[in-house]
Amino acid sequence: MQLLDNPRGNYRFFTGIAPYSGGVRAAPGYEVVHATLRQPVPYRQGFAQIQAHLDDVGRPLDALCAVELRSPQPFSFAGFIEFNNGYRELLAELNLLLGAHNPIARTNIAPAIAPPPEPSLYGFAYTIPNPESVVPTFIVAGAGDLDDQANLTPAAIVRAGETSVDAMRAKAVVVLAEMTARLNGLDLAWQNVTTANIYTIQPLHPVLEQPIFSTLAGAASTHGVHWHYSYPPIAGLEFEMDVRSVRREIWL
Repeated sequence: MQLLDNPRGNYRFFTGIAPYSGGVRAAPGYEVVHATLRQPVPYRQGFAQIQAHLDDVGRPLDALCAVELRSPQPFSFAGFIEFNNGYRELLAELNLLLGAHNPIARTNIAPAIAPPPEPSLYGFAYTIPNPESVVPTFIVAGAGDLDDQANLTPAAIVRAGETSVDAMRAKAVVVLAEMTARLNGLDLAWQNVTTANIYTIQPLHPVLEQPIFSTLAGAASTHGVHWHYSYPPIAGLEFEMDVRSVRREIWL
């Protein structure tokens, strides 16, 4: 894993796997803005909406640094890989890849209530100039309860098939460790986080104090967590997280 520059987009990214990077942070003199769509749209159509918005604010498409997707239901492992291949092909068509690297972070989950009829764009993030910005702004990509995020096979699921409190704690510990590794890879720490999102349909209260709030620190624990009653993107996973810190949150 490496921390690399995307000079076209004015951000740095922590390398991940083919479908997405591990996370992004704004380059000096820039900040990350996070945008949420009031109504998700089919994700290919969503990229046209991203382009239109970036045109409106005078930014190139290369400024796109993170994408949030919503799916009708969790994919099988094979289905997730197939979807990722098509998604990466779209990024290549839009000239958003940097050689072999995909610099754009991503979260993809499946809402348990009122899911979209097809994979859809829910939100995105992009960089804008801000020469006075000194507080780091960043997005860390979503990670689920796999003991190896690059191993998209059932063998990598932590405590597969289990949803007891003990199993959910074990799953949360692994995901929190991955969040920590990605933050560190971006030269950041939990103290820099202001928004922590959790995606699960399992009861959250038993794992909040330990290990979640015992891991979160600073602003992250001050502002609590956002619980999305949703499934991780792959059937068999039970717990997913992503984190960020931005100065500007907008709705489109």
